Amino acid sequence: MSNKMKSAHYPKYGPPEVVQIIEVDKPEPKANEVLIKVHATTVSSGEARVRASNFPPLFWLPGRLMLGIFKPRYVLGNEVAGVVEAVGSEVTRFQVGDAVFGGIGSKNGMGAHAEYKCVPEDTPIVKKPESLSFGEAASIPFGMFTAMCFLKHKGDIQAGQQVLINGASGAVGTASVQLAKYYGAEVTGVCSAGNTKLVKSLGADHVIDYKTEDFTQGDKQYDLIFETIGASTYKTAKAVLKPEGKYLAAVFGFGEIVAAIGNSKRVVCAVADENIEDLAFFVELLEKSAIKPVVDRHYPFAEIVEAHRHVDTGRKRGNVVVDVV
Repeated sequence: MSNKMKSAHYPKYGPPEVVQIIEVDKPEPKANEVLIKVHATTVSSGEARVRASNFPPLFWLPGRLMLGIFKPRYVLGNEVAGVVEAVGSEVTRFQVGDAVFGGIGSKNGMGAHAEYKCVPEDTPIVKKPESLSFGEAASIPFGMFTAMCFLKHKGDIQAGQQVLINGASGAVGTASVQLAKYYGAEVTGVCSAGNTKLVKSLGADHVIDYKTEDFTQGDKQYDLIFETIGASTYKTAKAVLKPEGKYLAAVFGFGEIVAAIGNSKRVVCAVADENIEDLAFFVELLEKSAIKPVVDRHYPFAEIVEAHRHVDTGRKRGNVVVDVV
C-alpha cells in the first residue's frame, strides 16, 4: 500500500488557480485518531474566502494570524464523507470500515481536500446514514451547523415566528429554510427569481426576488432576520425587525460588531460551532426526511479548481461537492 496521497494545496492566497493537487505523505493515525479515506468533500463560500484571503479589513490580521501570515498554513476542506481505514489504539467510537461524515473545522486543521485525513475521534464525525451518498453526506455539515448555531442556539427560534433568510438559495440558506420550517416558523426566503422554485420546495412560505424588491423597505416585520451572505446590514434591516426581534449575521462588518457590543440581545455576530450532538440531531432529521441535502453540482477531485471558480461566481445553489473517490 502506498504511503503517498494526493492533496489540494494552495501555496499562496489568491484566485482559484492557486490551488494545486500535489503528492504528499499519507498521514498515520495517532492513538486517539481515525484515518478517513475521503470519498467526498465540498468547496464552500467560506473556503473560497479563506483561499483568497478575502476578509473584511477589521478581520484581515486575525485571519492571517490564524491561517498563515505570508502563506497559507492549512489544506482547505471542512466537510468530509468517507470510510474509516485505520484507527488508533485508544479509539472506541469507530472501527475500520465504518462509513462516516461530519465537519473537521479549523481547530483540527481542516484538510478534507485530500485523499486521506486523520482526525481525533471526538471530532464532529458520525456514522453516515445508508440512505445518503457520500456526496450528499458531505453537503450537510457546513450549512446545517451554521443554521443551527444562529437560528436555534443564538436566535432561540420558536414556532409561529416570522423568520427571513437572506441568501436563501446558498449552502447556509437552504439549510436555514429547512431548519426554520422544522421548528415551525413562517419563513420568507430572499434569493434570485431563478431560485424561487428551489427555495419554495424546501418549505419557504414566501420568496422575495432581491433584484426587484428590497425586503428592508417592506411593511412586513420579522422576529428573526438571518443574514447569510452579507448583503444587508443591521442599520438597513432594523426597520423591519420586531421590537424584540434579532438580526443574526453569519457574514458581518464593523457596524454589526459595534451594534452587537451595544445590544447583544438585538444583534448577533458569531462563528458557528461544530459539535457531535448537533450532527447526531441532523442525522435524526435526515432519517425522517425532515431535511434533505441540496447539491448544486459535482466535480471530480482533479477539477477542484473548477469547483472554486464556480463558488466564486456567487451563483451556486446549495452545495458544491468534490468527489475524491
